[in-house]
Amino acid sequence: MRVGWTADLAPFRPVLQLLEPKAGKSGGRADGGAEGKGSGARREAQGGAGNGEDDGGVGAEPPAEWKLRLVLQDKQDEPRLVPVRLAGTGEAFGTWPSGWTAHVRERAGGWLEQLRASLPAGLVADGDDALRRPLDDRAAWRFLTADGPKLVAAGWQVLLPAWWEAARRKKPKLRAKIEQEQPQGGGRSLFGLDAILSFDWRIAIGDAELSEAEFKRLVARGERLVRFRDRWIALDPELLAQIQRAMDGMDKSQGLSFQDVLQLHLLGLAEAADANGQGAGDGAESAEDAERQAVEAAARVQIEVELNEHLAHLVSQLQQPSELPKPATPTGLHAELRSYQREGFAWLAFLRRFGLGAVLADDMGLGKTVQLISYLLDMKENAPDGKPQPALIICPTSVLGNWQKELQRFAPSLSVMLHYGSGRLSGSEAFADAASSADVVLTSYATASLDQEMLQTFQWASICLDEAQNIKNAQTKQSAAVRSFRARHRVALTGTPVENRLAELWSIYDFIAPGYLGSQRAFQQRFAAAIEQEGDAKKTAELRRLINPFMLRHKKKDPSIQLDLPDKNEMKTYIHLSAEQAASYDRIVRELLEKLNKLEGIERKGAVLGALTRLKQACDHPSLLEGEAADTAAATAGRSSGGELAEAELAAAVGRSSKLERLLDMVKELRDEGEKCLIFTQFIGMGRMIQAVLEQELGEPVLYLHGGTPKLQRDRMIERFQARDLPPDEQPNVFVLSLKAGGVGLNLTAANHVFHFDRWWNPAVENQATDRAYRIGQTKDVQVHKFISLGTLEERIDEMLESKQALSDNVVSSSEGWITELSNDELRDLFTLRRNWSA
Repeated sequence: MRVGWTADLAPFRPVLQLLEPKAGKSGGRADGGAEGKGSGARREAQGGAGNGEDDGGVGAEPPAEWKLRLVLQDKQDEPRLVPVRLAGTGEAFGTWPSGWTAHVRERAGGWLEQLRASLPAGLVADGDDALRRPLDDRAAWRFLTADGPKLVAAGWQVLLPAWWEAARRKKPKLRAKIEQEQPQGGGRSLFGLDAILSFDWRIAIGDAELSEAEFKRLVARGERLVRFRDRWIALDPELLAQIQRAMDGMDKSQGLSFQDVLQLHLLGLAEAADANGQGAGDGAESAEDAERQAVEAAARVQIEVELNEHLAHLVSQLQQPSELPKPATPTGLHAELRSYQREGFAWLAFLRRFGLGAVLADDMGLGKTVQLISYLLDMKENAPDGKPQPALIICPTSVLGNWQKELQRFAPSLSVMLHYGSGRLSGSEAFADAASSADVVLTSYATASLDQEMLQTFQWASICLDEAQNIKNAQTKQSAAVRSFRARHRVALTGTPVENRLAELWSIYDFIAPGYLGSQRAFQQRFAAAIEQEGDAKKTAELRRLINPFMLRHKKKDPSIQLDLPDKNEMKTYIHLSAEQAASYDRIVRELLEKLNKLEGIERKGAVLGALTRLKQACDHPSLLEGEAADTAAATAGRSSGGELAEAELAAAVGRSSKLERLLDMVKELRDEGEKCLIFTQFIGMGRMIQAVLEQELGEPVLYLHGGTPKLQRDRMIERFQARDLPPDEQPNVFVLSLKAGGVGLNLTAANHVFHFDRWWNPAVENQATDRAYRIGQTKDVQVHKFISLGTLEERIDEMLESKQALSDNVVSSSEGWITELSNDELRDLFTLRRNWSA
């Protein structure tokens, strides 16, 4: 027994019971019923004393008043409750077992004092019944929410109606019921996120639903505890006020946007309705305060949306892209789509039909390009009235040529206009005329920024961003320019929707669906800070629910994809020469052709082979033309004592070569996916430059093996690359190799990507190099990327290999000597830069 504590030996405990109003005569039991044990608030096991019936309508007369009574609960038989009348003098009257009398008389005065101290003034009266005064609705609400808990804290037992706990938790929900929309003229489906939908308010209380008028009549009664449709409901005045303000704050005549409706459906919270912020870049303090207050209020009011049949079907399809009906493959497509590619094409076409933006985020190598080309063909073949508008594709300069070649290869029926370089059209009228006659206009991000004023005056059928992470910084002029262009549909292609920060995801979504994720500041406050800094799982799930309907992402490790992929997937990456590269290439060809007529025999062969090497170097990087020693110095120039290239030096090195720029983008993407690669090049200086650039950009070690690498060092490199247990800052994931030194005899199965930075004229040599990764022990599909400079001898040789022309027998020989035997005219045709592919 604790010191200072005295056990209560009474055979009963005092309980203060709240009786709900009666309709007519009392139909309840005097002893009621109790549940639970120990001290604290209790609920009546049955419906409570005096449950009456009302008409169940909102307009019913106010119910009778509530009442408190004191009862004694038998400790040996807890369901037994004995009513007690407590007089203002401290005396107690009632019928109880004779053995209780002394205990009652001893304690009654103390009960009275405690009740007067704990209950509001006037509630405990004088006279022969201290608890005779009834409680009105306000006093009953106060007892349930404040006075009762106060008594419990003071050690009293409190018995509440059995329905109270459930009613207290069952908050009214505001529901927007979307009306059936009228069909649009001509059967057009396009409406977009900003489409306005009519709705009616409904308020759900439990499983009962009120119209707006019924709710307002209920609120007008001013009651907190209402007998409604044969059940009691608790109406928190503050919550009702929030609901009323929410309804008053939205003009029904203006309707709800589809964006609001979709977010309400996806999240089921009112904060989604306010997630659109105040517009991109809006930094007004008052607007941010209002948005924060709206979100806080929304946490109290649960808003739901009831979709009409059409919208329910649409939203269901958005959430299950694999279940979308598959349209017929466009007749103009020269490719066989894999199952997941058909799904991607169907998804793009579906979203376009409803004017909803799309982020196609398949892993690198899964064919985003052919999916988009299928979409472009479908758009042309199913254009309204047979009058298609052109689509605008914006991509990095380094992949312009690749897009030209892939469009020509997979969709030769599409008319493609290249808007790039110094010879591009500059007048708005001339540009509009030319663009109108094309199916696809192809341009770079840099050109789009330079020609923003001209491009934004044109209405595009679709704007498609390739490598959409190029607009990840929303504050740049380039990003702002792209956002300003007008289009009926917007598509973003990216294998890395988030590289470093969630702000990058916001930027892409603000392009495909402006305002959908709110202002940038609101997005940062609502999602980014909580997810990036705190790892908030709830916010992560909310954001995922919001973005999923507009993002389709297939990953190579998905079982369904893995089964579809070949063991070795070879892809050609076509690249434009930079202006400097093109000028160097032209100069080399011109100088060779000028002296060919003067040379014979060995001298002629030497000149041709020398020009051939210099042309290949020009395709790789202009610095190689200065010689290997000079190039090695250039690759390491500007390094600080810590071994890093100065930022300006790095940008200059990358910017001079379209190949290097494209390689950097692709390697970053595959490293983001946790994959490893081999990079083959014929030139030692190029290998050193690639190593220096990638080490600094990736922040991890990059290996380089060439003919001068000692055997012991070579063995250590291979062991490190193949290792799986090195610390992250010591683990190399990129291996640059000389084609001759690293092309045979090595086992490098840790890599599943192989890059041929420059081409060898013998496919067998390239295949041997590829087989460093694609060999026994390889557990992943191998992606082979062959870089080809457009308009150059690299492309001509590749065409010869592909077309199996007569020269191909010579081409596949192990040496390049056959080129020296070509006539001057044949050399001119082979070497000359074809300007239809150059910038």
